[in-house]
Amino acid sequence: MAGKSLNRVQLIGNLGKDPEVKYTPSGTPVAKLTIATNERFKDKSGEWQDRTEWHNVVLWQRLAEIAGEYLKKGGKVYIEGRLQTRSWDDKQTNQKKYMTEVVASDLILLGGRGEGGESGGGYSRGAAAGGNNGFDQRVPEQEPAGAASGPITDEDIPF
Repeated sequence: MAGKSLNRVQLIGNLGKDPEVKYTPSGTPVAKLTIATNERFKDKSGEWQDRTEWHNVVLWQRLAEIAGEYLKKGGKVYIEGRLQTRSWDDKQTNQKKYMTEVVASDLILLGGRGEGGESGGGYSRGAAAGGNNGFDQRVPEQEPAGAASGPITDEDIPF
């Protein structure tokens, strides 16, 4: 088992703002969103405390389009994906900056605030449907020419 590893993230939370959808120079849609998860616990003095954690999420291709179309600020969503850290050089401070984000592979719209949030529709980049709602609105993925030649780099991300 020394060669095996796992990089998997599952989140259920609320969107902090409407998704931001942009396109790479080659026309691939990419969406950026933030999800808040909440935790309630008792501190040492026995008082209840609430803690909110913010997660940066990136969605590619059809998932990005779906996010832009159906997700709204405050809406509840299930995201599954993997953690990825990217780095860049800050042009103002000349320091190396890092950001860890969730690269989503599955998306399920849950009930709650926001348009489209009540449908409970599931979407996935994988072979299995993300939800059990009886319909699948996914479009088969098509790789843009040259996209299969290697991993996505920082230059592909337009933000």
